[in-house]
Amino acid sequence: MSRTVDVDFTFQGPVTVSSVVESLSQSGWTPVEPLGVSHASEDEDGDLEWESTTPDCSNQVITHLDSPKNQGRVVGISIYHQKGETGGLLLFFADRTQVSFSPSINRRRLPVAEELTDLPWYLDRMLPGLYASGLLGYQAQDIAD
Repeated sequence: MSRTVDVDFTFQGPVTVSSVVESLSQSGWTPVEPLGVSHASEDEDGDLEWESTTPDCSNQVITHLDSPKNQGRVVGISIYHQKGETGGLLLFFADRTQVSFSPSINRRRLPVAEELTDLPWYLDRMLPGLYASGLLGYQAQDIAD
């Protein structure tokens, strides 16, 4: 059985990859994960093309994702919490008022129900910075498929 786990954030106005990553960095998040810096841009067919680069390229990756070339396109970047040893994917939708997070790197599980994701852990470490960036609300789900 697989699971769909994500948190969908809604902002007052458009956000940038740079502003969201900066907001999350205040709580220990970084775009550098164990495999380097993973990121994606939507291609002409609407598919996300994921690739990884070295940690020293994180600023160039963020600049590229925020570039005019990617306006109106879905982009993504991995984020990682080094103390928590966990992370996931942030997807920025075309209008940039919707951002989705999927915990996919060493997903934290609830001690009382190992199959469920510890969404409160992620929210505690994401909401403070995102709220300061104009967060209107969020919807979190962990559903068996």
